[in-house]
Amino acid sequence: MEIEISEKRDNKVLNRTEVFFLLKYKGEGKETGASPSREAARSVLIKELRCGSNLLVIDWMKQEFGKRETVGYAKVYETEDRLKAIEHEHILERNFGAAESEKGE
Repeated sequence: MEIEISEKRDNKVLNRTEVFFLLKYKGEGKETGASPSREAARSVLIKELRCGSNLLVIDWMKQEFGKRETVGYAKVYETEDRLKAIEHEHILERNFGAAESEKGE
């Protein structure tokens, strides 16, 4: 799996870095040609951006039919508290699972 960062910008107001990415893959999912999971994409992004796993959330990922590419948007926060204060609960559940979002309550 390869990743290309197409745009990276700092958002000083929300204390985060916003990243648009292109993920190229060769059918590494359960079935041949299956698109990568959010977990797999997060691990590749964490390595590429050199950030903590608890500071990165993928907001969305979109695949086009017939291509082995995924376009997405991720956010890297400066602190975990800031991430929990800003992000919606469903985004936290998608990225960290239900147990993580319940901890913040």
